[in-house]
Amino acid sequence: MIRKRHAMERGRTAADWLDSRHTFSFNRYYDPRWSGFRDLLVINEDYVAPARGFGAHSHRDMEIISYVLDGALEHKDSMGTSSLIRPGEVQRMSAGTGVTHSEYNASPTETSHFLQIWILPEREGIAPSYEQKEFSREESRGSFRLLASRAGRDGSVTIHQDAELYLATLAAGEQTEYVLRQGRHAWLQVLKGAVTVNASTALAAGDGAAVSDEERLAILADADAEVMLFDLK
Repeated sequence: MIRKRHAMERGRTAADWLDSRHTFSFNRYYDPRWSGFRDLLVINEDYVAPARGFGAHSHRDMEIISYVLDGALEHKDSMGTSSLIRPGEVQRMSAGTGVTHSEYNASPTETSHFLQIWILPEREGIAPSYEQKEFSREESRGSFRLLASRAGRDGSVTIHQDAELYLATLAAGEQTEYVLRQGRHAWLQVLKGAVTVNASTALAAGDGAAVSDEERLAILADADAEVMLFDLK
């Protein structure tokens, strides 16, 4: 079963410096039909204006992944981390027992466009930690490249949950597939372009889809596309 989440039906937070679209219930936006999927709790697509950002705020007991699509994002936290996240890089922060951080668009001219993803950890009280890795476009071209996993497999960042995050970059007309193990579920999120899944479900940029009781996913790019896939228990 594939259940589509239309981009235009997502929740929204809008301010003079921020335009954020919420795939799942978040902050003041609540939709009981879309309050996370399995252990995937948040996918926010954020546009942050130049020289603006999120001030210092705290999290705990959450695996937080940031993926920049355009521009860059400056990160600082109470663990002493100070970094700049650029397109092609994946940031993972385990909030664990508690961490305070800020996210800022340091560019005076460019908008920062990124995804913020929250995944529930397998247990509470994990020690806070930070990780950031770069993945080249070639690694995800034509097939799914593992970006995050429980054991940090194949050079991916490590998350404290039985979940895996993949990225595929497909040229128009190109097809790839993903085989789901028995009892597993998936969430697809289209970052750019457009695809058709299993010859039946059309997804465009910003669309998502909840997948259960499927053995495989055949993904055909209707236009040049970038697609994230979450493999979830």
